[in-house]
Formats: sequence, C-alpha cells, structure tokens
Amino acid sequence: MFLTACYTGMRTGEVCALTWDNIDFEKRVINVSHNVYSKVKDDKGRWFLGSTKTINSIRSIYICDTLLIALKNFKNKQDNFKKIYGRNYHNYHLEEVKNKYGKITEYRIVETTRESKSIKQLNLVFTKNDGTYNGTDITRYPYKVIHDELGIKNCRFYDLRGSFATKTLRSGVEIRDVADILGHSKIETTENYYISSSNETMKIACELFEKSTKSEVINKISDYK
Repeated sequence: MFLTACYTGMRTGEVCALTWDNIDFEKRVINVSHNVYSKVKDDKGRWFLGSTKTINSIRSIYICDTLLIALKNFKNKQDNFKKIYGRNYHNYHLEEVKNKYGKITEYRIVETTRESKSIKQLNLVFTKNDGTYNGTDITRYPYKVIHDELGIKNCRFYDLRGSFATKTLRSGVEIRDVADILGHSKIETTENYYISSSNETMKIACELFEKSTKSEVINKISDYK
C-alpha cells in the first residue's frame, strides 16, 4: 500500500478503494475510478465506495517496474493466504445505496456471509492476511510505529502524494503531466498544495542562477578593485 501511494501519487481513499480488477498487469496501468470513505458505523460496518474527488480524478496511472513486481508478489501472497484460511477468509461485496428518487449514489462495502456467496465478490487489494478490510484504518498501526517508535511526528500517509509531486517535478517532468497523474484539472492546485521546497533545494536554485549569470563584468564588480 505504501509503495503504491509512493510510486503513483494516489490519494489515500483511492489506494484503499483499489480492487484487482482496477490493476492491468499486461498494460501496466492502474485504473483509478473510485474513492473509499468512512461513515457512521452499524452492524454492516462503515466503509463506502463512491466516485473520485473530481471528474479529472478518474484516470489511468502507469505502473513502473518496482511497483509492478511488488503488486504481483503481493497478489501471489494474498492468493496463498486465501488457500490457507479457506472458508475463514473474509470476503466482501458491494451493496447499492439509493437516494429517495431511486438513484444509486454510492456503494457500501459489506462482508459476505455464507448465505450471500452467490453475490459478485469485491476483490479488494489492500486487506489483512485473513481478508479483513479496514479501509484507510489499515495505516494506523504503521503510523503508530512511525510516530511513537521512530519519533517522526509530522508525517502522514497522504504526504506520499506530495513527495511524488515534488520529486517528479525536480526530475524534470512537466507540471501538466504531474497534475494529470495526481488527478488535478488545474496545474495551480499542484503548484500551490503539492510541491514543497527545502533549504537544500533553495540553495541549489540560487547556485543554478549564479551559474547562469556568470560574467567577467559581474566578477569585476564583486571584486571591488
């Protein structure tokens, strides 16, 4: 899950909404089309599947070599756990949620009981070993370790999205391409909220400017001779 966010810049809810049907290993793309979110919990749980944040958020993201290997290995691992747990493996399906006009507004992620095995199953990617689905809560334990044991306090899973934007832009990628990968319709959103600078990068910027403006005239002025 961390690698997927790191190498694609996807939103937390988008990563947690992924099913194996969204991942095309042959074409090497992840098709982002949904977002998962939490609502009031009852006996059916509290996770819902809805549309992405904006229309532009529906997109396809290329899978690099590192992520391709990781996802394939993770799928094999999950398939093995399904065999190990057998009938005790937790499966889920989608339940339609309609408004008062009868229009489907969202879907609820509901655990499948033995009585409802005939319903089409939802092949969720990021679950526990026994298939239990915790939505975005699955990051809680890793971040408890990151915050409490490693002492890195100001760190969130969502920050991987900003890191992706910053590093790709610093590598020379066009900002329009980065905005499209992140699902932004306006490049201003990418510029204003997802790109960060540091003392080191600001130092590099000044040094690059210095190199581009070097001349004998400036040298003579700065020497004060």
